Amino acid sequence: MSHLNNSNTAQSAIWGQVDDYMNTLLIPNDPILQDALQANAEAGLPSHDVTPNQGKFLQLLLQIQGASRVLEIGTLGGYSTIWMARALPEHGRIVSIESEPKHAEVAQANLTRAGLMHKVDLRTGPALTTLPDLQEDYPELFDLIFIDADKPSNPDYLRWALRLTRPGSLIIGDNIVRDGEVIRSHSEDARVQGVRTFLECIGSHPKLEATALQTVGSKGYDGFVIARVKDIPVTK
Repeated sequence: MSHLNNSNTAQSAIWGQVDDYMNTLLIPNDPILQDALQANAEAGLPSHDVTPNQGKFLQLLLQIQGASRVLEIGTLGGYSTIWMARALPEHGRIVSIESEPKHAEVAQANLTRAGLMHKVDLRTGPALTTLPDLQEDYPELFDLIFIDADKPSNPDYLRWALRLTRPGSLIIGDNIVRDGEVIRSHSEDARVQGVRTFLECIGSHPKLEATALQTVGSKGYDGFVIARVKDIPVTK
């Protein structure tokens, strides 16, 4: 789930070739998804979308989870939203928050063309000002939350994710390795520090059990964290 380029061009080429090989075997060609990526590129959106195999991974997680309520923080052009919305039952709902109006406009067009807007609650605006409304609008809480937005705010997104989930819910954070820079404790990159604090909060939180995986592929070297909300008995 990376958007970073690796400096080793030869190695990156192999990673991309392996992605292509796996995708050819396992993921059927999908014109709707290809059209979404093309529309994103034509609109000048950054190419930070998940890859097809990563989108399929998210879709499978939702299906394994039996999810019907999903929150996505960071819509971009709606490519990952399409993957996840397709995994939901007809009564399911994915709330997707995008801070950039232009990106949200492209996403809405992509989702409409995919025939999925009836499953999507697309909200435009900074996530930290939008998330408080969800407590009232979605009292049943979310089965899965996918965090893929501005990294300095990841710790704040995690705090909201804990308020908006139930025991058994999954919280997934994307782009956590950042080409290996995550290990640089003195990094001056606010994105790296945001990810480090995010991971530290997950690792120390008594309500969460988690793991993180490094990934390589057509978009370079990165990784993701997946956490499960535990059912902790209330002590009297």
